[in-house]
Amino acid sequence: MTAPKTPGWLDWYASPSTPDFQLPPGTVDAHCHVFGPQREFPFAPERKYTPCDASRDELFALRDHLGVTRNVIVQATCHGADNSAMLDAVRAADGRARGVATVRADISDAELRELDEAGVRGVRFNFVRRLVDASPKEDLSTIAKKIAPLGWHVVLYFEAADLAELAGFFSSLPAPLVIDHMGRPDVTEPPDGPQFARFLDFVGHSDVWVKVSCPERLSVTGPPALDGERHAYTDVVPFARRVLTEFPDRVLWGTDWPHPNLTAHMPDDGLLVDYVRQVAETADLRRKLLVDNPMRLYWPGETA
Repeated sequence: MTAPKTPGWLDWYASPSTPDFQLPPGTVDAHCHVFGPQREFPFAPERKYTPCDASRDELFALRDHLGVTRNVIVQATCHGADNSAMLDAVRAADGRARGVATVRADISDAELRELDEAGVRGVRFNFVRRLVDASPKEDLSTIAKKIAPLGWHVVLYFEAADLAELAGFFSSLPAPLVIDHMGRPDVTEPPDGPQFARFLDFVGHSDVWVKVSCPERLSVTGPPALDGERHAYTDVVPFARRVLTEFPDRVLWGTDWPHPNLTAHMPDDGLLVDYVRQVAETADLRRKLLVDNPMRLYWPGETA
């Protein structure tokens, strides 16, 4: 038996356009998910939402349609700490995927080694209150200490307004940090304003990587393409450009497919690829953002 979707749930865009921008060979989609399928991989009883199915095969079909080479599949909160669906997708990718897991503080070293052998390279800590119950910082510190010997990193998801409170804890973690979606800045504020300056200062003084992803979550102006160049989410562009300018060797990009918990609109993934041209204005920056940086973080020592 399967549970019904959360009322008002928006399913992923089934017919994405073909991007005008041709991604460079070796491109990594460094932030995407799989949901279920629910009959095979049930959702966690404690979940905050029930999504549609979004299988590994559908993810790989999108990968090939967009011209992506590899994926980093991040554990979805609807699956809790049961990483089975994510691991199934990573294993099915034949070396073309890595995973980011959700684990509990009591996980054993042997279990962590199994995850590492399967292709997991990090854990995710979620601080967005509407998505997860609060996790004790002591538990998260314990997890970070356990993963450090494996060379893994910690992926952080939080709201911009909470960074001041969380920055000290983040800096205490004994592992590299990867921040989802530029720390969710308020794009109605100026990109050179105090809130985003605090975020950039935090990145600049720590071992931190930043995903310049999810303009559809941050935008106020919305998705419509404004001209024949397929420009969209233009209010987010100055923020992403600033991150790319200041930290060109520590930026990542991802689609966030299948785009969980959106309420206003469901993005066209082809348009999200074309968005890359707006924020990474040179071939060198695009190569770093899409290929070199994610390969160094997730496939060190391998060539694209």
